[in-house]
Amino acid sequence: MTLLGLAAGVAACSGGGTTNQSSSGGGGGGLFTTLDVNRPGIDPAAPPNPYNPKGNAFPGYTTMKIGWVVNHLTDPNKALPAMAASWELAPDNSAITLKLQPNAKWSDGKPVTAEDVKLSIALAYTQGSTAFAVTPGAAGAAAEVTVVDEKTIKVTQDISNPSPKFARGVLDTTVLPSHIWSAAVPPTIWDTIKTARGDGPEAEKAREEITALGQKVIAFAPAKDVAGGPFVLERVNPGEALLVKNKHFFNAANVAPDQVKFLNYTGNEQIWNYLTQGKLDHSGFVAAPTDVMNRIKSAPGSEVIKGYSPVAVSMAFNQSKKPYDNVHVRRGLAYLIDRAEVTKVASPEGGTPAITTTGIHQKAAAAWIPDTLPKLEKYAVDAAKAEAEFKQAGLTKKDGKWTLSDGSPWKVSMHAPAGFSDWLSAQENIKSQLVKAGIDAEVVTTADYPVYLEELAAGKYDVGFWLTALGPAPYDIFQRLYGASNGWANVGGKVKHSAAGKNGNWMGSPEQVEVDGAKINPGELTAKLNSVGPEEAKPIMAQLATAASQDLPVIQLWDYVNNQFVNNSRFTGWPHDDEILRLGTGVLPSGVWIQQGLIKKKQ
Repeated sequence: MTLLGLAAGVAACSGGGTTNQSSSGGGGGGLFTTLDVNRPGIDPAAPPNPYNPKGNAFPGYTTMKIGWVVNHLTDPNKALPAMAASWELAPDNSAITLKLQPNAKWSDGKPVTAEDVKLSIALAYTQGSTAFAVTPGAAGAAAEVTVVDEKTIKVTQDISNPSPKFARGVLDTTVLPSHIWSAAVPPTIWDTIKTARGDGPEAEKAREEITALGQKVIAFAPAKDVAGGPFVLERVNPGEALLVKNKHFFNAANVAPDQVKFLNYTGNEQIWNYLTQGKLDHSGFVAAPTDVMNRIKSAPGSEVIKGYSPVAVSMAFNQSKKPYDNVHVRRGLAYLIDRAEVTKVASPEGGTPAITTTGIHQKAAAAWIPDTLPKLEKYAVDAAKAEAEFKQAGLTKKDGKWTLSDGSPWKVSMHAPAGFSDWLSAQENIKSQLVKAGIDAEVVTTADYPVYLEELAAGKYDVGFWLTALGPAPYDIFQRLYGASNGWANVGGKVKHSAAGKNGNWMGSPEQVEVDGAKINPGELTAKLNSVGPEEAKPIMAQLATAASQDLPVIQLWDYVNNQFVNNSRFTGWPHDDEILRLGTGVLPSGVWIQQGLIKKKQ
């Protein structure tokens, strides 16, 4: 999952010189400078491997997907052409037939074929891809992968447990050259995959082999970058990675820059400095306070392009810790916290205050649940209602301080990772609001995001921040609230609930919650979203949004805005169409814009 540039940080040097002329003999298009907001830190020792966490692979620039999936409001299968020029989805969603770009070649001049795609799918199986999973009964998994001809491949869905986002899973597959990457897996890989899809000891053994292969694929280090995108990696050092134009790219004639430089960074502050100094032609989203945003906007040539981002920030509770197991405490906090003030302090340009807690980004909610949304409690700031909720929970107020029902002190302890400037600012503001209301509070900083997630999953925090509303698929949206982190595991189409503290359940909601006076199982309802179409999904989403609003496993604080930072001094043609701005997770959109010929060298 992308962190949208909310990364840890301080500074790093920018070593190594570059020129404005490509060593591949480009046409004088100049140097394009950017960074990868999804991944802080450049490791010069890392291979050009898109599966390696530190790998020097750049989606949209050097690596290509079958299609560039788009975060559409309601259609999870929406995508733009990439290595596939077009595709046809069967009316019943049972299969997708892919037609590759007719002139696609790798950077070494060899043609891109359906065999490359099939090998790439085998690699995706080793990583547990959504469409290419060997877990028995996995929703939306492929049943057959068939090469039709040199430029055509058909992928059929396993109809025993279909998913409406099957096409998205296929299209979101990275395509790699088989003449390089076949060395990462044995020639019998497809026999192993076929066996792994079955039952019994042999199937279990095959699945273990594929898991082991996954680690080998992650560690695989090609001798050189053989790229399918508009650029190829030329060199990398601790300060930057230099890419040069791939003259064999199928749309190379419309690719403006001759070179691309990815700058190293280790935190938001460094990205701010790059932007205020006009060093970047493009940066994806980075959280910035108002004063910093004003400095960025005032830089010569600077422009901020806004679009939709299907992500929200929520204040999440560990209900295995008192008093957060009591819904009236959670509601009381919702009435106390001024979400507009929090957003203004933490993410004034990059977020909009949540209307209420639904689990859905409010822009998507307006499309999915237009009739339900106005009926939900908005939890407008109301100290009297907050006090009534606290009293109903059995809390008491003594000498202006709220205490737990047994008279012991109550301190709201919030955690956030170091470097997440907007999260930390938000928590400091919430702390101030709570202290004014007589609730002791603290903000505890965790070393980095991986440690934060590890400790969060281990149930070490009372309160933390949690990214929710991760669309566009309805199941993906609600599994953030009613999925594995809250005890519900969807395996083979069957839902099992684990008790708080077991199997990664750190949120600790009960298996059933009360909605409009009746008990429902939100995990089972969420699981249904993985097998129904849009119209069938809408009433389920309305019920789950109502559950989120009434039971409040989290308090939705703000919904992100997709800010793209560009500079018009050297290049122009930036898209302002909302759809092309909201490409899927982990994609570097400027690379897609460049390869489509949208970006032009300023004359």
